[in-house]
Amino acid sequence: MKVLLTGADGQLGQAMQQSLVGHDLLATTRDSLDITDQSNVQTLVRQFEPDVLINTAAYTQVDAAESDIDGAYLVNETGPLYLSQATSETGAAIVHVSTDYVFDGKSKKGWLESDETRPLSVYGKSKLAGEQAVRNTNPRHFIVRTAWLYHYSGQNFLRTMYGLADRDEVRVVDDQRGSPTNADDLAEAISRLIKTDSYGTHHLVNSGSASWYELTREFYRQLGIKTPVIPVSTGEFPRPAPRPESSVLMTEQHTGIELPSWQQGLARLVEQIRLSGWSD
Repeated sequence: MKVLLTGADGQLGQAMQQSLVGHDLLATTRDSLDITDQSNVQTLVRQFEPDVLINTAAYTQVDAAESDIDGAYLVNETGPLYLSQATSETGAAIVHVSTDYVFDGKSKKGWLESDETRPLSVYGKSKLAGEQAVRNTNPRHFIVRTAWLYHYSGQNFLRTMYGLADRDEVRVVDDQRGSPTNADDLAEAISRLIKTDSYGTHHLVNSGSASWYELTREFYRQLGIKTPVIPVSTGEFPRPAPRPESSVLMTEQHTGIELPSWQQGLARLVEQIRLSGWSD
């Protein structure tokens, strides 16, 4: 299968490259493909003629987006629109990666693909706009929503917690709940999804749920770190962008694609850290 990958230098992009070994893969970064340049996008898609394009490129600075509205929408809506239009013209499928932030976080039961979207932040609104652009332009689309993503590469919440482990204690929010997801597990799930014709919207996350506090506590436990983890409220760490209180994603799709538990996903990361270290 010929696969065009955008955002190849990001967490999910790097994981996707590993999961797509054996395919005819063209992995692009912003330096080689600016997804907000329509001409550039059209030219590359027509030249490479992929069977599927996987878009992992995104504006992910949640707080910065509150004051950089145009920048967030340019990358999260306009870019996906150009990618979707170009793939539709050549008959290729498109995978567009989205987020739990398209929901308002008020459901205690978790979120299914068919639940009403109501984003709270500019970031969430821009990602929802990107979803809608893809749906409206390419019928052969996979919208993949995920949550609380982390990976051995790049900066993420767990790397930050690892760097704080030498403190006397670590204070972590315990009133936000989500679906911690290892990018390696997500990448493997996407690599299976593109072999199907199950077009539409999919929630792909490691199973189960945790708060940021519970995630940190389990992370330290698996690493053998004894630093006390103290649960606190969101109010102790005010941020420009509102966070969904509940970001637990569930699925009503019947693809047979299941990710491991979040504890197993975490163990996969911990093993990588033990083998190769992890500088902060």
